[in-house]
Amino acid sequence: MKYVGMQTQIRHNNMMSMLLLLSFPAILLGTVWVFLALVNYFGTYYYDEYGRMVNVFDAEVVNSHFVGTIPYVVIGVGVWFLIAYFSNTAMIKSATGARTLERRENPRVYNIVENLCMSCGMDMPKINVIDDPQLNAFASGIDRKSYTVTVTTGLLSLLDDDELSGVIAHELTHIRNRDTRLLVISIIFVGIISAIMGMTVRMMYHVMWFGGGSNRDGEKGNGLSMLVIMLVGLVCSAVAYFFTLLTRFAISRKREYMADAGGAELCGNPLALASALRKISGDPGLRNVGRDDIAQMYIIHPKNFSQGMMSMVNSLFSTHPSTESRIRILEQF
Repeated sequence: MKYVGMQTQIRHNNMMSMLLLLSFPAILLGTVWVFLALVNYFGTYYYDEYGRMVNVFDAEVVNSHFVGTIPYVVIGVGVWFLIAYFSNTAMIKSATGARTLERRENPRVYNIVENLCMSCGMDMPKINVIDDPQLNAFASGIDRKSYTVTVTTGLLSLLDDDELSGVIAHELTHIRNRDTRLLVISIIFVGIISAIMGMTVRMMYHVMWFGGGSNRDGEKGNGLSMLVIMLVGLVCSAVAYFFTLLTRFAISRKREYMADAGGAELCGNPLALASALRKISGDPGLRNVGRDDIAQMYIIHPKNFSQGMMSMVNSLFSTHPSTESRIRILEQF
């Protein structure tokens, strides 16, 4: 694997964050235009002299409606993004069941984090804990005020000091590389898309089912209404799935390798990190993780993939490389 310096990785992640911020409104508005075009085409029709239904597409009407929706879409998404951006810490804590870990509760963890932060010259992040006997950890946050390292009680109980230092050093490297900021932005974008598409499908179902499709003869076509709903639902699902894949690739496997290398260098003991990964891989699942976007944040993905063909498909789109390959590279340091 080609070595990439810390500053290069930081610049790359900052650039990716800006690209996501700039491309998201454009892609979302494009999706809105397609949605309006589908509604216009399948919702406006007439019957010719042979009794055949003819759909009509009026680009001028579509563009007029689209221009009128732009301010609402931009303002709505902007407000939603700002709220989610600045409340991401509470959102993640709620989704994972994490709580603040007090120094008096576990001074050992605080000592390890403080020593690692002093050795690399970074501010100390907040420390959270998840009351779960299984082993895992993750880093989160968008700035110095919100940077957080979260560990499970199982991790604290079963790892020795060297192994725990390796895991925490890995998570601190994610923070130093700005991986956590990029991940939070990606999670917010996918959440906005999923919510908007869900509301759109429900609104279309309500309007078309109870209002029916209009035509030039004033008739209603419930069959056509169902067709429109199915088509719009298909398009929305495809767009939402596309953004899910985009998020997975944005948080690429290379970042995990980079965090492993940076963590090994920071703690000074790559074999300890390899040993910790081996222990975590034996029991990474967490009861409180019901969202895949949050699960991507952990040092080892906590969900157990299905076997067989689905396991192969999931591995293609996984944000984490295989634990075996990560351990093998660490043992070669």
